[in-house]
Amino acid sequence: MAPPAGRFRPWRNLAVFAGIVVVLYSLVLFTGGGGPTPKLGIDLKGGTRVTLTARTVDGRPPSRESLDQARQIIEQRVNGIGVSGAEVVLDGTNLVITVPGANGDQARTLGQTAKLYFRTVISEEPAGAPTPPTPTPTAPPTPAAPHTSVPPPVGGAPAESADPQVAAQIRQARARLQSKDPAVQQQALAALNCAAPNPLRGNDDPSLPLVTCDQRHTAKYLLGPAFLSGEQISSASAGPNPQSTGYEVDLRFKPQGEDIWAKYTASNIGKQAAFALDGDVVSAPQIQAAILPGQQTSITGSFTQTEAQNLANVLKYGSLPLSFQSSESQTVSATLGLASLRAGLLAGALGLAVVFVYCLFYYRALGVLTILSLALSGLVVYAVLVLLGRWIGFTLDLAGVAGFIVAIGITADSFVIFFERLKDEVRDGRTFRSAVPRAWVRARRTILSADAVSFLAAAVLYVLAVGQVKGFAFTLGMSTVLDLVVVFLATHPLVAMASRSRLFSQPGLSGLGAAQRAGVASRSALAAVGKGA
Repeated sequence: MAPPAGRFRPWRNLAVFAGIVVVLYSLVLFTGGGGPTPKLGIDLKGGTRVTLTARTVDGRPPSRESLDQARQIIEQRVNGIGVSGAEVVLDGTNLVITVPGANGDQARTLGQTAKLYFRTVISEEPAGAPTPPTPTPTAPPTPAAPHTSVPPPVGGAPAESADPQVAAQIRQARARLQSKDPAVQQQALAALNCAAPNPLRGNDDPSLPLVTCDQRHTAKYLLGPAFLSGEQISSASAGPNPQSTGYEVDLRFKPQGEDIWAKYTASNIGKQAAFALDGDVVSAPQIQAAILPGQQTSITGSFTQTEAQNLANVLKYGSLPLSFQSSESQTVSATLGLASLRAGLLAGALGLAVVFVYCLFYYRALGVLTILSLALSGLVVYAVLVLLGRWIGFTLDLAGVAGFIVAIGITADSFVIFFERLKDEVRDGRTFRSAVPRAWVRARRTILSADAVSFLAAAVLYVLAVGQVKGFAFTLGMSTVLDLVVVFLATHPLVAMASRSRLFSQPGLSGLGAAQRAGVASRSALAAVGKGA
């Protein structure tokens, strides 16, 4: 048996709902940056699409396993730099990265191989230094190092290109820039043009010396073989440089890397160690003292905040198993998406209008409460969308809009279940006021069961799906949860208040007149049958 209607105080539920709305819109208006609008996906806002072509040493197509591993690492980098609404998909032997909004420059850096090696600086000179008259005939001394070789990077030997001609050019560049011959080293150092692209970017052999430039093209270096790999890094973070202006990247190593680095710094105090990322020197600090295991190491340089954060992210999320070159980069227009959005919103508005007309015709006053409840649901959903865009980077795309339109039907179904149960109670002879609590107790079980099934379906779809389908599943699940909030805290109290109003309780206005007449006719027929018996 349901409790008497007088025990339920609808104002309390409505006050809680009003408090939720006030809190949500206070957060929307007074926290975060940007305007009070949701973030839009690439199909609605436009953005950048970058195609990365994999390169292999022997020119053969890369394995599916290595491509999938590269895709996962790039997805981690996308999340690490805070690019929301991005997609990373495999297209044959290519990776296609699509990012919304003004994140094009970040998208172009996501394909860095991020192979970091620690090398000894043998010599350094300004990038504009003149060519020496004669090469040095003797080999430069190689400082002591804990070991003489570095394991090959993940995925095998340094990658080249699927194009045989490009692969041949890389081998020629390696013979010139990674020669063990001192004369060739000095000639390469003198002839090196730092303004030109590095022909060995991401393809340098860690077991050989290297002639290269720094990333800012201000200095040229002759480096010894690598003594430590970036794969030994356990964490990387960016922050302001406390010793000077600019930013730095702080590193912590795995146990094996800590031991190697500690031994190297202890035996090479006063010398330079270069941090070479994809063959370019990002920093070449002088070792001032031995760095003990467990102590933090900093990569310093003239980094901006963005440069330091990007470097920290590519180091933190690991080296790619393949080298990639950007074969295509294009700006994606939002024109088609906006046209589709307008068409979808028009269709949704027409559908809602039909639902409203039907509810007003069939439920009358209860139909007005249906329209009001849907409006309140839309109010809450909008605020949640804005906040999710700020807090977790959620972006609204066409698939998400479709999820919301489907969720409107789920919300309307909850009202229909409640109202039809209410009619059943009235047919049994109860008044509008006494029927509400009994109808609610029975209807809420069905509403909870139906919404639980919808939410589970959305959750499973979110876990298994990729790309924009995830957006559809996310908005569908979120709307289902918010449906329960609206039904329990707004719709039920509003119906209870209407049942206590003399105006709305009138059979012709409440929409329950037909149910009352059907109940009276049914009871009269049963009474007549009883008298006849």
